[in-house]
Amino acid sequence: MTDETPNAAAPEGNGQTQAQQPPRMQILAQFVRDMSFENIVAQKGINNAEVKPEVSVQVSLDARKRNVENQYEVICKFRVTSKNTANDSNLFLCELDYGGVFHIENVAEEQLHPFLMIECPRMLFPFIRRIISDVTRDGGFPPVNLDPVDFVALYRQEIARRAQAERPADAPVS
Repeated sequence: MTDETPNAAAPEGNGQTQAQQPPRMQILAQFVRDMSFENIVAQKGINNAEVKPEVSVQVSLDARKRNVENQYEVICKFRVTSKNTANDSNLFLCELDYGGVFHIENVAEEQLHPFLMIECPRMLFPFIRRIISDVTRDGGFPPVNLDPVDFVALYRQEIARRAQAERPADAPVS
């Protein structure tokens, strides 16, 4: 009986197998691609005594390969709106497209898409949160401190939505 395992990867010169190398991610750049803030209260002159605000947040993500090997650009799009629940009027609208350029190595091809849509936005989120907080405060409102975003759940919802959209209309629902 031998201790050899079939299909075991042979170690490379550094003593590690290719599969054992951990993923490597480096943020090369971060930037605001687009941002707008509309203070509707100031534009319309709404009386603050009548305001009962409700804030909603929409998040979407986009990623693309860059022309340089192992580099990817990830864009996080946040749309934060506040409505007055008393009369359903808009109070403010903040839109932020925030991007990052990442150098990523040692991630399997089938795992690259989830990595780009989950791990990269997690790295950018604290900066997005600070920008939105500062902009809403500077716009004359209490700062909006975004709750942490569950990027795993967001990714799963998008995959389910795409699967639903790709299913033929005449296919039976399971």
